[in-house]
Amino acid sequence: MKFTVGISPDFLDTAGNNVWGDIGLAGLDQAGIAWEYMKEKAQALMPAQMEQYDAILYAAPAVTADSFAGVGNPPLILARFGVGYDAVDLAACTAAGTVATITPDGARGPVATATLSMLLSVLHHTVTKDRLVRDQRWDLRENFMGTGLTGKTVGLLGVGNTGGELIRLLAPFGVRCVGYDPFCPPERAAELGVELMELEDVAACCDALVVMAVLTDQTRHIVDAGILDRMKPTAVVINMARGPIINEPDLIAALESGRIAGAGLDVFEEEPVNNALLGLENVTLSPHCLSWTDEMSLGNGGSCVRAIVDVANGRTPTFVINREVLDSAAFKDRLSLQAR
Repeated sequence: MKFTVGISPDFLDTAGNNVWGDIGLAGLDQAGIAWEYMKEKAQALMPAQMEQYDAILYAAPAVTADSFAGVGNPPLILARFGVGYDAVDLAACTAAGTVATITPDGARGPVATATLSMLLSVLHHTVTKDRLVRDQRWDLRENFMGTGLTGKTVGLLGVGNTGGELIRLLAPFGVRCVGYDPFCPPERAAELGVELMELEDVAACCDALVVMAVLTDQTRHIVDAGILDRMKPTAVVINMARGPIINEPDLIAALESGRIAGAGLDVFEEEPVNNALLGLENVTLSPHCLSWTDEMSLGNGGSCVRAIVDVANGRTPTFVINREVLDSAAFKDRLSLQAR
């Protein structure tokens, strides 16, 4: 049986080169699986694209119920190049018998490293000090004394795979790690060396609150004025996950008033960002790409390729986010056909 893979065109620049570089597509060639970049770029995957391919490897497009409208033969797998899936309609995927996957194995290391980089940049005022040199204002450098990380308390909102990797990276600094995650088993917390507590208590005791959670209805705006008001005036907030987890107007108010010392943000409620954050000196900003490295490219791409190769050979992929589809006849029958 011919098995074809479509790759979303947002990977390509205007010259037709993959902006991520090597994303491991040779793995598809080695498996004898045909692939091509899809022609039409859109904000969400379109029915014509869904009808055409057995698998789709994508990054930016959303997956909506309309993506499946009128599709008689939907893809067996939608492999997302990344870990966020708030723009994926999981119920629609399941109803269509399509398995949806993400790439926590590929993103874990690069995102944790980028988070540590952002945290250190904020604590050391790296961006501000860069401006002092460029503006020839060496006379102001005494005004921006940094804060050391050693021995401080780092609070994590979300103690999943990436949070666990961050804790490992923080170990040489001798920090105390506390965290809020209602889904983290106590035995895993003990293994990681993180103290689980309520978010209010995490906010009150930490020197840095690091957001590492998935965006859900439960986490949207979970970091609001009530949480920020509990934090030390010397504490900072780092968000490398999803912008809407933080109530942005509340964060801006806390930064403007000096209620907290600073923030480092790679994500925002609306992107591109265009609000008071741009004018604040005590916030370090990055355009939702701080973790984009060659390591991320191969890690995420390789994970997607492995998932697609598994499905093409009739095997269940590892990082499925709509687990209920695995019991549906629509998926099982087609996967069984691939296996045969």
